[in-house]
Amino acid sequence: MTAKPTMMDGADDAVIASWLHSFLFDRLAQTREPVAISLPGGSTPFPVLEQLIAHDRDLPADERLDFARLNIWPGDDRIVEESHPASNTGKLRELFEPVGAHVVTLSIMEKVPHFALVWLGMGADGHIASLFPNTDPQADDPQKVRQLTPDPLPREAPFDRVTLTIPALLDSEQIVFVIRGEDKRNVFEEAARGANDLPVARLLAAARQPVTCFA
Repeated sequence: MTAKPTMMDGADDAVIASWLHSFLFDRLAQTREPVAISLPGGSTPFPVLEQLIAHDRDLPADERLDFARLNIWPGDDRIVEESHPASNTGKLRELFEPVGAHVVTLSIMEKVPHFALVWLGMGADGHIASLFPNTDPQADDPQKVRQLTPDPLPREAPFDRVTLTIPALLDSEQIVFVIRGEDKRNVFEEAARGANDLPVARLLAAARQPVTCFA
C-alpha cells in the first residue's frame, strides 16, 4: 500500500531541527555502524541544519549526536566546483565537517547505501532532487545516480546536475519533505492523491516507508 504522507502543519525551523535531532539520535543509538542520510540543497534546509547543530551543542554530552558516524549524501548537486556558491556539497561540507560528519561527493561512480533518512525539497513544478519533469524519472530506474540536464535550465542555477534517482531515494527508512508556500503545498497534496504525474507523485506512489511533510 502506498504510504500516505503525515502533514505537520505550522512547523518552523526549530521544530523541524528538533524532530531531525530526535530521529537521528534514535537511529544512531540502534547501531554502532555509520548511518547514512540524504539532504537537499536550496535555501530552506540550511537554516534548519544550522539549528540542528546549534541545538545539539547545547545538550548534555550523552544526548548529543555522534556526528562522526553520520554519512551525509547530497540528494543532488550542480556540476560545479565545490567552492562554487551553487555547490550543495560545498555548503554541506562547510556546515557538517567541523562537527565530524562525513560528506559524500555525489557522482555516478558512487555506490549508494541504504538511507536512514531522505529529506527532499520540492519545486513548484513538482521536481524532487534534480529529477525534473523533463527527465521522466521512473520508480524502476536501474541506476541509483544519474547525470542530467534540466530543461528548461533554472535561471538561478543554470547547470547540469547529478542526482539520486527515485529507487535510490526510496531505499530509505523515512522520507521527509519541507514544503513552504500554499502553491507548493497544493502541488504536493495533489501528488499524494495521485492527481498528477509529476516526479514527486511518482515517488509518493512507490513509497512504502513513512513520509512526513512539514508545512
